[in-house]
Amino acid sequence: MTGLASAFRTLAVATAAALSAHAGAEPTAPGEFVELRSVDVTIMQEMRYTSRHNFVGAPVDGYRQPLCILTRRAARALHRAQSTLLRQGYSLKVYDCYRPQRAVDHFVRWARDLGDEAMKKEFYPQVDKSRLFADGYIAEKSGHSRGSTVDLTLVKLPALPTRPYAPGEPLVPCFAPRSERFPDNSVDMGTGFDCFDTLSHTDDPRIQGEQRANRQLLKNTLSAEGFVSLPQEWWHFTLRPEPFPDTFFDFPVAGHQ
Repeated sequence: MTGLASAFRTLAVATAAALSAHAGAEPTAPGEFVELRSVDVTIMQEMRYTSRHNFVGAPVDGYRQPLCILTRRAARALHRAQSTLLRQGYSLKVYDCYRPQRAVDHFVRWARDLGDEAMKKEFYPQVDKSRLFADGYIAEKSGHSRGSTVDLTLVKLPALPTRPYAPGEPLVPCFAPRSERFPDNSVDMGTGFDCFDTLSHTDDPRIQGEQRANRQLLKNTLSAEGFVSLPQEWWHFTLRPEPFPDTFFDFPVAGHQ
C-alpha cells in the first residue's frame, strides 16, 4: 500500500469512527431550554410520566427525572400566569412539559400493543384501544417535543400534596365524580388528566357549573399570556409564537439542561 493510499485509509477510518460516535451521542438541550423551577419555584409539579400513574402504566422512555423543562419563553409566560393566579388563591400544577421524541415513540409502541390494557379502566374506559390513533389520542409526533407545550391544571390554595399512586390499586374511570376518582389535589375539571374521552373537550356542553368555571379560569389566564388551548384536552396549552415551531427534540428529561 502506498503512503498516499494508507493516508486516505486512515482518514476514512477516523471519519467513520467520528460519525459513529456522533450518531450514538446523547442529544442535549439547546440553551433556550430551562427547568421551570429556575424561573418559578411556586408552580407545583406532578410529572406523571416518570411514574406508573399514567395511561401506559409504566415510567415512559426519556423521563429520567421528574422535572418540567420548557423553552425559556414558555417558562416565563407560565410565571406571569402563576402570579395572576396566586393573587386569586390558586396555583398552577404541571403534569407534563417538554416531551422527548423517544417518549412519543414509547406511546406509539404501547398503542399498537392491543393486548396491554392495564390502565384502561382509568384512562380510556369507553375507547377501544384499536381506535387510539384514528380518534386522535395518540400520534407519532407531539407539540410537546418542541418545548413550548404544557399539560397543567389548577390547585386551590392551601392544598395538601396528592398521595402517591400504588401500582395495582383499583382503577376508577377518569370521568367519574371527583370523590370517586384518584384523589388529585387539583380543582374539579370534570375529568382527570389524560382522560381519553370526549368529556375532556374543553367546551363540552355536558361540563357545567363549577367544573366549567374552573376550565375557563385556566384557559383565560393562560390565554392572556399567549398560550393557545387544544380544544380536545382542557389541560393542554401551547405558547404562540413558538421559539421552535418545526423542531421535535429528543434530549432526555434530566437536570443540568
